This record gives sequence, structure tokens and C-alpha cells, in this order.
Amino acid sequence: MQPLQLVLLWHMHQPDYRNYETGEFMLPWVYLHAIKDYTDMVYHLESHPSMKAVVNFVPVLLDQLEDYAAQFASGQLRDPLLRLLGTPDLEQISIGDRVRIFDSCFRSNHTTMMQPYPAYKRLHDMHERLRERSEAELVYLSGQYLSDLLVWYHLAWTGESVRRNNETVVRLMTQGARFSHADRTQLLNLIGELIQGLIPRYRKLAESGQIELSTTPHYHPLAPLLIDFSSARDSMPGVNLPTEAAYPGGKSRVASQLASAIATHSRRFGARPCGVWPAEGAVSAPFLEILAEQDCQWSASGEVVLANSLRESYPAEPLPERGRYLYRAYRVAGKSNNVICFFRDERLSDMIGFEYSKWFGRDAAEHLVHSLEDIGHNALPRESPVVSVILDGENAWEYYPYNGYYFLNDLYEILENHPVIRTTTYRDYIASAEAEATVLPVLAAGSWVYGTFSTWIGDKEKNQAWDLLCAAKHSYDLVMQSGRLTEDEKAKAERQLASCESSDWFWWLGDYNPPHVVESFDKLFRANLANLYCLLKLPVPVSVREPISQGVGGTPESGGAMRRAS
Repeated sequence: MQPLQLVLLWHMHQPDYRNYETGEFMLPWVYLHAIKDYTDMVYHLESHPSMKAVVNFVPVLLDQLEDYAAQFASGQLRDPLLRLLGTPDLEQISIGDRVRIFDSCFRSNHTTMMQPYPAYKRLHDMHERLRERSEAELVYLSGQYLSDLLVWYHLAWTGESVRRNNETVVRLMTQGARFSHADRTQLLNLIGELIQGLIPRYRKLAESGQIELSTTPHYHPLAPLLIDFSSARDSMPGVNLPTEAAYPGGKSRVASQLASAIATHSRRFGARPCGVWPAEGAVSAPFLEILAEQDCQWSASGEVVLANSLRESYPAEPLPERGRYLYRAYRVAGKSNNVICFFRDERLSDMIGFEYSKWFGRDAAEHLVHSLEDIGHNALPRESPVVSVILDGENAWEYYPYNGYYFLNDLYEILENHPVIRTTTYRDYIASAEAEATVLPVLAAGSWVYGTFSTWIGDKEKNQAWDLLCAAKHSYDLVMQSGRLTEDEKAKAERQLASCESSDWFWWLGDYNPPHVVESFDKLFRANLANLYCLLKLPVPVSVREPISQGVGGTPESGGAMRRAS
């Protein structure tokens, strides 16, 4: 077996759920993933100090984590669900707040986050029995019921590392019911402590050299599409594109979001990021040139993007077996050749994202390590494969028993003690003697989902969303040039525009997603656009008020928050 270097990259991201006009958080996913996934992921790294990894934080997620930390420090909570958790008398809350609790507190994977807790399942069953008779019957559920439901929902969203080590959580789970306002206050305080400690914990690991922290353009834009809609045709030649030929000023917008990401990352973590994981692993040659201009050393994407690029680079040659080209670093010919590119092993990444949740943790960990050993055994003499396993670092664990605790613990333990497989980071690999990069003549634009941009552009609803964004950007450019806004007003409008440029809004539009999710993201996207027009002191177009997409009851795998590579 040839020596093998493994880079595990965990990508942490949530879109901006804030209403900039009111300051309210419209959805709770940032703080829920914070107390469950970001907390558990840093715990496992702290518990295995010889384990190296790359952790990618999107700046807009960190913005929101800092926002929550400030809310807890001030005592002024702007997240409605957190406010309700801390409300003294739940008998007196409004009908709207009761509906919010019912709509929010059963949203999780019931198999792993409800079924193991009989007291929580009983609350769900009681709700469903009443709702089957009539929605109006839900009014008879008491304040005590609401208190118990709020506590159990947040307990279910608490990381396994916290459950095993925190006395408050152990006590509440043992108590099981009849939670008082004092109980809820203790849980609320714990949530605040967990969130406030997150960024310092990751920073400490980065300062020790155990992990590398990377970044993404600030608000997670689909950079190649912002630069050039026609880049979608590299992998989808016949795709329908938006009415506009291009997003106005897209290249400068990507450069601006990247510069903002580097600046805020440096402030938070005390060091400039070495590399960039692009939103959705979406790359193109013009995007790499922007990375090169801002002195980024590495980037990464999906395996199918590499395969498409090799086919375009060498059209007369058949594509070799994947082990002959995948496990190495590349430089793309041209102006960006000082950016080292890596491409993830999509089979191994998708096994963690979608398959190992159905296995026993130890079996899954051993299978992954055996798969890595097979790569080493199949390597040619004097080759030193570098294997990239890159995936969402938050959404997968909801489908694992115990939030992936046993899988991650056993995997890290095996890798720490493996005689041939060495975990590393991209920064350390680039600095090592083994680092070599193969020249890639042509980079075909694409993403880590199917190697295409079909998740974000091409169908009627996604293209309509792009048209609305393009129209808003034209208005933005005219107003910014007019001199009608103060510097502070310009800054607020620019921040709102950046949020509108996020890839997440386009991800969820489409008839293959659940209606309630499509509705919430459609509404959020249009609310962001409406607020942009208000900040520009312009009337909101009627088209922005009208829903874009409905969804038709689709049940995508893992709730639709993740997609397989193919």
C-alpha cells in the first residue's frame, strides 16, 4: 500500500435568515445547527488531537452566530422561537405564537430525533390526534403542553456531546415532562453559552495547527453564474437561461464578496485564510482568476467537474480509470495557475452524506478506512495519493443515530492510529515535499452536484428568480450612481444585495422540493428583494410580491438540504 494523505473538509453553511428591516430571525436553523452540529463537530476534533481536518465556515453563517451571541449577551432575543422558550407564561401567548410553536417544534427527522424519546413522541401523537379532528381543537393544548414541547424540541436538537456531558440536559431529559419556566430558562442559558463558545473553540484548534479554517465568498453566491450565465452550458449545452444575458457587474460582485470574506475571516480568526471552498463547489476559469488576484492558494470542487474538464482538455483520449487522475492536485492553465485545485472523491463523500447513517457506526468507520486503503493499494509505485472527502458538515448528522457520535468517534480514532493513512489539510499538503500539481489545460465550469448548475438555473422558476435579481441589480446600480444615498444607506443596500445573491434561494425553488420549504425560501428571497428596493427608496415591483414557486409535495432525500453528486 502506498502512503496516502487524506483531507477531510467539513463545509458549514446556513443562508441569512435575518430580516434586515426588523432584525428578526425568520427561521431558527442557525442556532439549532449551532447547538447540535457545530458543537459536536468541534468536540470530536478536540477529543482527537492528532486528527487533522479542514473546516470551512461561510462568513454569513459566522455573522449570524455572532448576532446570536450578541443577543444572549444583551438579553434582547430577536429569534421568535428562542423568545418563546424564555417566555414566562405560555398560557397568555398569541394565537400566532401558538401556531409558530406547532409549526416549528416537530421539524426534524422523526426517526432519529423523536422516536428515541417517548415523552417527545407522546407530545407529537397528542398534537396529531387533535389536528385530525380539527385544527381548532389545538387551542385546548395548555401552556404546560407548549412548555414541554419547546423543551423537548430543543433537547432533540442538542448535540450528543452536550447530552453526555452537561448536567442541565441530563436532568431535563431524565425529568421528561412538566418543565417549568426555570427549567426553560436554564436550557435557554445553555444555548447561549454553547453559541458564544463556538468561534473561540474553532479558533483555538486552528491556532494549534490541528485544523485549517477556509472561507467562501461572503454570502455564498454561485460565483460562476454571477460572472457569466452561459457558464452553465459547459456541462448543459442546451440549457434555457434567464432573460438577461448576464448578471449586471457580476465579476465585481464576486470579487467584492470574496474580499469581504477574507477580511472578516482574518478578523475573527487572527489569520488570513489560505484557501476557498466555493459555494456549492462551483468553479469556472474566470472565478479561479478572481481567486488568484486575491492571493488564494487553493480551491476545490467535485469529481465530475474534473472528469468533464479532462474530456474537454483531451477530447481524442478516453477518460482513464478514476484512480489514475482523481487523487492528485491540479493547476489550471492560464492566469489562475498559482491556485492549486483539488477534487473530492464523490463516492466516499456521498457514503458519509447519505449511506453510513444506515450502518452501525463502527462498521461505517471501518468501511471508509478500508475504502481508503484500497485507493492506496491501487496506487502506482512512487505515487502518493491525496484523497479529498468533502461534504456538508451539518445536515447529514440529523439522519445518524446519536447525531453521528459513534461514526465520527470511531473514524477519528482509527485514522489517528493508522500506520499508512495520514490526515492533513490543504495548506499543509501544499507546503509539504510531496506537493505536486498536474496542469489541467481546460476547466469545465460545474459544481459538486451532478457536475452541473442545474440545481440553480435552467428551469422556469429558477430563471424567473434570476430575472428578478437582475432587475433589482439594475435599479441598485442606478441609485448607487445617483448620489441620492448617504454612505450608511449605501452600505445597508450593499449588504442586502449580497444576501439576495446567495445560491440558497435558487437551490430550493423547483417542483421537486417539499411545499412548506419552497414556500418559506421563496418568501424569504422575495422579502430580501423587497427590502432592497425599500433601501434604495424605490417602490417594490408587483412581480416581487407574487410567489415564484409552489413545490408539489416532493420528498427529496435528506429533506432536500443535501444532494448526491450524481
